[in-house]
Amino acid sequence: MTGTVEATSPSLRGQVRGGLVWSGLSSLLLRGGNLLLGIVLARLLAPEDFGVFAVALTVQAILMTLTDLGMGADLVRAEHPERRAPTVATLSLLSGAVLTASMVLTAGPVATAMGSADAAPVVVVLSFTLLLSGASVVPVAYLTRDFQQKKLFVSEGVNFALSTAVAVGLVLAGAGPMALAVSRLVGQAAGTTLQFVLLRMRPVWGFDRAVARTALRFGLPLAAANMLSWALLNIDNVVVSRTSGVVALGFYVLAFNVSSWPMTAIGAAIRPVTLAAFARQQHEDPAPALRRATALSAAAAAPVGVLLAVLALPVVTVLYGERWAPSAAALAGLALFGGLRIVLDMLATFLIARGAVSGVLWIQVAWTIALVPAMVLGVRWGGLAGAGWAHLVVGVVLVLPAYLGVLRRAGAPVGAVLGSLWQPVLAMAPAGLAGQQVTAQIGHPALAALAGGTVALLLYAAVLQRWVRGRLSDPEPAPPGLEPSPALAVQR
Repeated sequence: MTGTVEATSPSLRGQVRGGLVWSGLSSLLLRGGNLLLGIVLARLLAPEDFGVFAVALTVQAILMTLTDLGMGADLVRAEHPERRAPTVATLSLLSGAVLTASMVLTAGPVATAMGSADAAPVVVVLSFTLLLSGASVVPVAYLTRDFQQKKLFVSEGVNFALSTAVAVGLVLAGAGPMALAVSRLVGQAAGTTLQFVLLRMRPVWGFDRAVARTALRFGLPLAAANMLSWALLNIDNVVVSRTSGVVALGFYVLAFNVSSWPMTAIGAAIRPVTLAAFARQQHEDPAPALRRATALSAAAAAPVGVLLAVLALPVVTVLYGERWAPSAAALAGLALFGGLRIVLDMLATFLIARGAVSGVLWIQVAWTIALVPAMVLGVRWGGLAGAGWAHLVVGVVLVLPAYLGVLRRAGAPVGAVLGSLWQPVLAMAPAGLAGQQVTAQIGHPALAALAGGTVALLLYAAVLQRWVRGRLSDPEPAPPGLEPSPALAVQR
């Protein structure tokens, strides 16, 4: 039997809107579920256990960016993906297998070098998620390019539900940080299998030298950029672990996870939809789409980033308990950086969809080079808080201007980007100050966070709502340049 992927609506605006609805719902429910799970696990596990798992997760997160060799985005952009998919499936699975073997063989030395030899067994178990990630490249690309966020939501929901049950059960059984590694492996295996089921297709492997050459030419710079992106977002873990110990790392990881809420909830919802939408408009005027995407990203990023910074201490103590209060020191700078990441990620997505992957790579190189000394100085001078502010300073001073420069060279309207950035920031500044003043007048942490956040959001919405409506009301874009992707031919 030959599988088929559902045809999408002829209106790109309608496809994007539907994709955003399901992607946003996925982020709201699944990221909210992850938040609740993190709260539960923080109360069941000691900071030392979180530190051990953080070491393993750092290694896995960096290598995970290499599993598809950047070829998933190539499939999303391709005009004839069915011709390229078997070769991409073969190369990505091979990449996942090689990375899994490498992670297993180097688990001991790497864990020791990062200051936690006890993390080695956890690294070994977590390494097999790389193999599963390689196997899922093709189905995820097909679902993404056709705005099938509903099916992605179902597969991610099964992944989350199963991994949560396994994690809590094993923690209660005394498995410690190993419980988190096993739960991720089990959940990802179920989610990957379900992706193939929902697409009604089986894995199909093949190899075409010409396809491999062009896919790797596009994908390798993107894979390198992704690796550097994750490396620079995890280099702080290495610095904190080596300079302050595994307990401080546990506090810092929790703060970074909280600061990543905007990125995981908003950025993760926007990225796959904007990648597919930008890819459909590769040969059209980029100004309207880029203006809308920047406005949406900035308008959503500004309030969550500022509010997390202003309400850092009550948020941490209310959700995780008083023993995690030291994490609040790092959260202020990290929260603002978390909001900035949404915008930076959207700009990178636009450049990737337009094929400007080399520019993205060089930005990541410069970012990594600048962040390493900034992190070392930040930790030495300001401890955990210094590490958080180091991220923000490098992002504002170096990374954002670098992206604007690459956008200009790619022919994108930099003025449209800047015009969509400044007003949300200016609107949120007084709103954040008002929220902070309200919070300071209330002694109870939960009530302080609720009252301060409500006042800030209401003021922000009152100032910005007309601007947002105007930015999002551009005319309907031109008809899409890519056809919906057919499924791979499979034998049932």
